Amino acid sequence: MVRAQFTFPRGFLWGTATAAHQVEGGNAASDWKAWEREPGRVLGAHTSSRACEWLQGRYIEDFDRAVADGHNALRLSVEWARIEPEPGRWDAAALQFYRAQLLALRERNITPMVTLCHFTQPLWFMERGGWETPACIQLFERYVQKVAAELGDLCTLWCTINEPNAYVFAAYVAGVFPPGRHNLLLAQQVHLNQLRAHAAAYYALHAARPDARVGWAQYLRGFVAARPGFPPDRWAANWQHQLFNMGWVNAVHSGRFRMLQRSVPVPECRGTCDWLGVNYYTRDLVAFDLRRPFELFGRRQYAPADVLSENGFIASHPAGLFRALEEMQAFGWPMFVTENGVEDAPDSMRPAYLLEHLRALWQAVCFNYPVHGYFHWSLVDNFEWERGWTQRFGLYALDVETQVRTPRRSAQLYAEICRANAISAETAQRYAAPLAGSMFPGSMLAG
Repeated sequence: MVRAQFTFPRGFLWGTATAAHQVEGGNAASDWKAWEREPGRVLGAHTSSRACEWLQGRYIEDFDRAVADGHNALRLSVEWARIEPEPGRWDAAALQFYRAQLLALRERNITPMVTLCHFTQPLWFMERGGWETPACIQLFERYVQKVAAELGDLCTLWCTINEPNAYVFAAYVAGVFPPGRHNLLLAQQVHLNQLRAHAAAYYALHAARPDARVGWAQYLRGFVAARPGFPPDRWAANWQHQLFNMGWVNAVHSGRFRMLQRSVPVPECRGTCDWLGVNYYTRDLVAFDLRRPFELFGRRQYAPADVLSENGFIASHPAGLFRALEEMQAFGWPMFVTENGVEDAPDSMRPAYLLEHLRALWQAVCFNYPVHGYFHWSLVDNFEWERGWTQRFGLYALDVETQVRTPRRSAQLYAEICRANAISAETAQRYAAPLAGSMFPGSMLAG
């Protein structure tokens, strides 16, 4: 066999991503724990409960799995509600818990990327108005200053806020995250307040740790006109792309934030990006529809021929990842793919999904797009917000009752890629034979 492979740059980061609330358990002081107790908020009345028992120390065995599988990085978050359970009261045990995690990663030569806010807030913060009031900026800055002082010596890569656009849509438009609002104008104000909080956090981290590299994770969803020749569809797709995907990106680049009816100057936000995190999962076809103002006048759907995940949540479109990286590289920031993955309990779709998306990533690297790492979502099945335990994104399957972890074939596939820093023709043939011929055409797979 002619050996062929897609090789990544030396020092490329390979890891997985997760969030505190989804894996720790026992997060009683957060808005999300209260949300879970309300009937009808989470599918199947599921709760995070013990989650993956990281609070009980099982992060150690998961870190051991990661290092055994060749991972050299891990993205995780710290929980604001655990660190500051009451206004101005810092929990020393919580800070020590996170310090122990970072030390455990460093001992294993795994580079940590720490997210400071991943969809959850302290209950007291939300009771004071949360992200809806300008006071949120100073409160978030104070929290970040404390975390930087206590943990900054153990981490260089910092992510201020995860997917602010997805959070705002889920919490203030669709109403499926706390506080469950349905208000487009309020959503825009929250988005602006979080942007300013990000900027305050950026400067706080740099003041505390001059070696800090600070960015955020932006959810980039593909929006494509359902009928490319129909101008209203093109308008709706572009409108959704600009307002959902590009708001923060353009504001950090230009110092102006575009809202529904006006543009707001935010000079303090300009340049507050040492790197950009790209979270990409799927793309939508968008058809113009005046009846859907809360969806920015565009009806979204997947194409009939799309390969869908088991619950129809994700359609596989790896070219969308390349296009996202292509658009983002124009801003000149270093990038990481900070999330990418698919719900797939039987692990029937994930091998091909993973290989195709990593090929798209490799193509971007070959174009000299400044992508320095990839974080798969996720290492272990975890609590998936309003969808509870109905979605399984893990490379390792989790039995929620027994807490037993079982490697899926995708864990082995990803391990081969991480160890080699490359995708070989043999690996593609072994894990997704029908796909291998298109990835490595012709004689590359000939015996």
